[in-house]
Amino acid sequence: MSRRPTPALLAAALLSVGLAGCSTAPAPAARPAVPAEPPKAATPTPRVPAGTAPAETFAVGVRQLKLNRDGARPLPVTLWYPARGEAGGAPQRGASVADGRFPVVMFSHGLNGRPDDYADLLTRWATAGFVVAAPTFPHTSRGADGNVLDVLNQPADVSYALDKVLALDGTAGDPLRGRLATDRVAAAGHSAGGVTTIGLFTAGRDERLDAGVVFAGTALGVGTAFAGAAAPQLFVHGEADEVVDYAAGKAVYDAVPWPKAMLSLPKGDHGRALLTDGAALRVVADTTSEFLRWTLYGDATARDRLPTDAARGNLATLDNRL
Repeated sequence: MSRRPTPALLAAALLSVGLAGCSTAPAPAARPAVPAEPPKAATPTPRVPAGTAPAETFAVGVRQLKLNRDGARPLPVTLWYPARGEAGGAPQRGASVADGRFPVVMFSHGLNGRPDDYADLLTRWATAGFVVAAPTFPHTSRGADGNVLDVLNQPADVSYALDKVLALDGTAGDPLRGRLATDRVAAAGHSAGGVTTIGLFTAGRDERLDAGVVFAGTALGVGTAFAGAAAPQLFVHGEADEVVDYAAGKAVYDAVPWPKAMLSLPKGDHGRALLTDGAALRVVADTTSEFLRWTLYGDATARDRLPTDAARGNLATLDNRL
């Protein structure tokens, strides 16, 4: 695309509060290369065939991968995965992987955040039967230099991390060998990670992705030219978001040409109500889990539960176009 966002504009849209805190001033750096805008997407039916999601609730294991893209972009990845054992306890490091093949969800944190900030939500996805892989980005994570423009490099980081995660399914001796549904993959992210996620379906389209979940995201820098095969999208946004205006997230949602839904939280802010408040978190976790069950397991009953499960009193409303 021809336009590049100024640091001030992108910072104003992505500066995170709540979970992600406040960023430091961006360090001087060369602007990342921005790819040409891809062609507009066609609208075929979703690719995942009909199936049934697991009915059980899994225990959760957690482990780390030490990755580095091009030798210059360290990308440690935290993995939450379905494990053997009694469900309901805290995630166990190194726990044995449960039997079965599980879809993969790539999760991108917000500016000045880290994957562990989202552990409550990501653990719930793992208990529902998903392997969740969350990179820590080299310039936008907590304690890094805070170069906001580096968000535009993060879609490529996620694609690289996805390469390495999917390769574990065929790696001799790895606990995840033979346990990944490598043809069923989603991307999700919050705030700057939401920008990253949108980028994976627009300017940096990764054709392996079957679905996306965008929390408090905007399209600054990555555009709204959704491309490639249909990949259903779920947007989650607080109507009281003080960082990324609700209207900005809704505008991107409106541009999605595929099956889509938008979960709106009337009292939700940029982070806390979306991901840490008990009642709101339950609605967000339940809705996103059902969406992932449908899009990655092909479970139509999960899609059918969305309209009633998502609208709970004044906590949330769901615009469902799935």
